[in-house]
Amino acid sequence: MDIERGHDESNPALIGALLALQGVAVDWDTQPLEGVTNSAYGTVRWRTIFDADQTAGTTSMVVGVAEFGPGGTLLPHRHSPAEVYLGLEGDGIVTIAGTPHRMAPGRALFVPGDAEHSTIAGPNGLRFLYVFAKDRFSDIHYVFSPAHSA
Repeated sequence: MDIERGHDESNPALIGALLALQGVAVDWDTQPLEGVTNSAYGTVRWRTIFDADQTAGTTSMVVGVAEFGPGGTLLPHRHSPAEVYLGLEGDGIVTIAGTPHRMAPGRALFVPGDAEHSTIAGPNGLRFLYVFAKDRFSDIHYVFSPAHSA
């Protein structure tokens, strides 16, 4: 069936299945910037690129870009699925299970499932691609660590 002609627009499942067979392209810089509204989680914002709820025809993978202003943060948290980061712009430190790792363009990090991790951007901010092996972002349950008092 041709996706451009003769498809039944009232059947989103069929459209999604057809798109999945053909691949899906997204201009990610045009995706809306979402963000943490609770400062207890940090100041990170992100653009969702692939997510079964937001991008028809994409399953098995959640992909997005995390964006941090200078000194921006994603506070310590964990989630069951493992995650991959790929540095795009700027620099910062991602701490995984107590070990700090430099994040910068061309650098990739693997975050094991259930490992506590956090991010602090450098003075020029930070952008990295993130990937989860899940259908949708809503399938990922974030558990933020309690704040530590000094």
